[in-house]
Amino acid sequence: LKLVRASITGAGEGPLDPQQTVRRVVYLTAGAAATVALGPAVVLVLLLAGLMELALRRGPGGSETGAAAGPGLATLPALVWTAFKVGALSYGGGFVIIPLMQADAVEVNGWLSQAEFLNAVALGQITPGPVVQTVAAVGYGAAGIPGGALAALVAFAPSFALVIGLAPRFARLRDNPSARAFLDGAGPAAVGAILGAAVVLLDGVREPWQVAVLVVAGLALLSRRAGGVLVLLVAALLGVVVALAGGPLPAA
Repeated sequence: LKLVRASITGAGEGPLDPQQTVRRVVYLTAGAAATVALGPAVVLVLLLAGLMELALRRGPGGSETGAAAGPGLATLPALVWTAFKVGALSYGGGFVIIPLMQADAVEVNGWLSQAEFLNAVALGQITPGPVVQTVAAVGYGAAGIPGGALAALVAFAPSFALVIGLAPRFARLRDNPSARAFLDGAGPAAVGAILGAAVVLLDGVREPWQVAVLVVAGLALLSRRAGGVLVLLVAALLGVVVALAGGPLPAA
């Protein structure tokens, strides 16, 4: 009981404001529930709680703002909700969820400009892992480094939870006629969503040299003479050359 009281009231940290006390109660409850329900995976909840508190105490630029972090507190719920949607709804690949990320990050919350979002998608492509990692760049635009780490953790949490919870049932689901019927319908829709994501991203391609790179890269991929990784690296190198040469770059 003393340990519980200390975790809520703080240990030699001085008086806490009511919001901090409420958050500590939430963290304590989440840790206890996760230990019972998830076992070793409770470490994900611990990381999430730590990153959440860090993001709350820092402003969007990543600087310490103390307990009354107004901008961080206002941004956090929207960021967590966006990241959760990205992780929970990315059926068929990360590009399916690009329009949702673009709407939340650019149009609704203004964390990134259209050009910055396009760069974030490119970053998600050239770094190891799925393109869903674009959400980390969105989180960085919203709340600095803590926001990026928090967004990435929240986005990947649903898939971890599904694997842990449904792994024993995967074999039965694979042979279930209803599940197969659902996948047969959702699969083509996911492909269509990927094509739609390309249309959304085209708005960030505004310079003539970008259009040329887009056309050449598309032809190279369609001809199957070059792999996706090689095309991305060459396109990135061309962008660096244009920037170093003082060429026109998209407005941020």
